[in-house]
Amino acid sequence: MTHLALVADVHAAFSQEAEAAPPMTLRGGNDLDDYREPSAFDPSLDSVSDAYLEQYAWGLGYLDAESWRHYLPSFISYAVRHLTEGSNAIDALLNSLRPPDREPPRLASLSAEQQSIVTEFLDLLAFSKESVHQDLACQALEEWWAPGAIYRPGT
Repeated sequence: MTHLALVADVHAAFSQEAEAAPPMTLRGGNDLDDYREPSAFDPSLDSVSDAYLEQYAWGLGYLDAESWRHYLPSFISYAVRHLTEGSNAIDALLNSLRPPDREPPRLASLSAEQQSIVTEFLDLLAFSKESVHQDLACQALEEWWAPGAIYRPGT
């Protein structure tokens, strides 16, 4: 599968989530990371772009499952396009794909199709020679996404 095909599949698998407004914005999650009250949605400030993902990346860890799923396709697309570059946004994404899962769950909230797409994405980052994110992607695969994963319930 080509990188472009993977990105298209990601956007298709998460289209419903991406179209809905998230209960918490990435900027609001980043506010929580900075020990502030989360900012309300502002269309002029919360338009998703590479710069937005880079600036507010650490907010990803504070999002509820619905908001997290809203931003996943943008983060995955960003990661595929920046495969050869170190990035806090990609590190935040990969860390959000690692256990432990939350209560209510984020990782287990994905559909079977979404889980398959995330696994394909992690395979790309883990096994592509040009990827500078191999170690963290391999760790996420071993812990949750690969068959027989260490921490995934029922594997």
